[in-house]
Formats: sequence, structure tokens, C-alpha cells
Amino acid sequence: MFTFLLWLLLLVVCWPLALLALVVYPLVWLLLLPFRIVGIAVGGVLELVKAIILLPVTVINALSGRRRTA
Repeated sequence: MFTFLLWLLLLVVCWPLALLALVVYPLVWLLLLPFRIVGIAVGGVLELVKAIILLPVTVINALSGRRRTA
């Protein structure tokens, strides 16, 4: 909502720039989409590595009946 209000302000102050931003924004979004997908994939791999590293501790805690706090 805040972004829309800023765009409306830009439309009042400088309408050609606001219309250019309206056209360029989807193109920039499409250009950055692969980087977001790579970021999600890297985050998933890091979470998997973390789970593998912490697996022995998790198993020991489960077998000893301890509960993880937090």
C-alpha cells in the first residue's frame, strides 16, 4: 500500500517518470526472478546441511527423552 501511495505521489509530481516506472517494474521483476529461485534453492541446501550436521544431537536428545527448548 505504501509503494502504491509513493507511486501516486510520483504520478502527481512527474507523470512521465511514473509511467516509465510502471512499464519498467515488471521487466526488472522478470529479470531478477532467476536470482530469487537460486536463493531459495541455496537456502534449502543450507537447511539440509544443517539438519544433517545436527542429526546426531537430535537423535541423542530424542533417545534420552530430552525436549528441545525454543
